[in-house]
Amino acid sequence: MKKVIISLFALVAGTGFAVAEDAGCEAFKWPVTREQALFAAAPATPSGGTLAVGAAADLALVPVDKAAFAVPPEHAPGEGTFGAVASVAVPPEGAIQISLSGEAWIDVIQDGKAVKSAGYSGVKTCPGIRKSVRFKLAAGPATIQFSGAKKAELKVAVLTPE
Repeated sequence: MKKVIISLFALVAGTGFAVAEDAGCEAFKWPVTREQALFAAAPATPSGGTLAVGAAADLALVPVDKAAFAVPPEHAPGEGTFGAVASVAVPPEGAIQISLSGEAWIDVIQDGKAVKSAGYSGVKTCPGIRKSVRFKLAAGPATIQFSGAKKAELKVAVLTPE
């Protein structure tokens, strides 16, 4: 009887893992189809540039020690990683969703202080999109800091949540 239970558990566990692997972009907590469409034609944007809500950018990152962060990143970036700083005008409703094509830490700074995220979803099985983070902010200017990226480029979409 023990062998049957162990085998059944292994079969169920293996099937659950296979389903999670096959889930791809559907495994995100919210849809990322807008990001996929925007990333395909994202214009090149240098570090220090402006990101528009409702658009994507192919952000050029710099060595993290040259990123000129407004405040130190919440998670200290590793040596040899890349980062960038960008500005954004937060819309009146105040909620934004920042999605990335690769791994990097996101800090949003408003009024000189880092704002905690309001939601996070990350998936390693979605081609072209790695994570999506939501923030509740006040309308007006904000700074977005990206740090700890292993590559010198990162596609970024800034959207209002669906």
